Amino acid sequence: MNGYSLNDLTFTMMAHDKGHPKLIQHFLKVHAFARLIGEGEKLDEKLLFTLETACIVHDIGILPAKAKHGSGSGKFQEMEGPTEAKEMLEHLGWPADVTERVLYLVGHHHTYTDIDGADYQIMVEADFLVNLLENQSEPEAQKTAYQKIFRTEAGKKIFALQFPEAL
Repeated sequence: MNGYSLNDLTFTMMAHDKGHPKLIQHFLKVHAFARLIGEGEKLDEKLLFTLETACIVHDIGILPAKAKHGSGSGKFQEMEGPTEAKEMLEHLGWPADVTERVLYLVGHHHTYTDIDGADYQIMVEADFLVNLLENQSEPEAQKTAYQKIFRTEAGKKIFALQFPEAL
């Protein structure tokens, strides 16, 4: 969207995760896969922008969760992430309607039931594409994830190219 820089957001998020290269590289990979899937699914400009924003900040709650709860688990990420994301997006002057949806997505990105919207679906698929590799998942776990999570044609295509032994 005109006037808003995803690059500025990316560098701000990198500064947030400074000294944690695994976190930085994780969100960069999730963002790249989400953009690829979103374009493949022909999302309109605003929905793609919302998706990309959400993927850049989706794990913003990990460090605050570890500091506050001693754990960066998905549940704690969903608890702590929206407050952190709101502060960052408001500081960058992000549109209020996009920010509202992003906060919802950040607060639900480890909840895989009642996925509402293409942005939510694609964010979850992109996160799985990265996590399956980072967590060194076995083919059986990959296959289960494919069957339970993947709905978009672009996401399924990327999965099949990455994990053909799971299908």
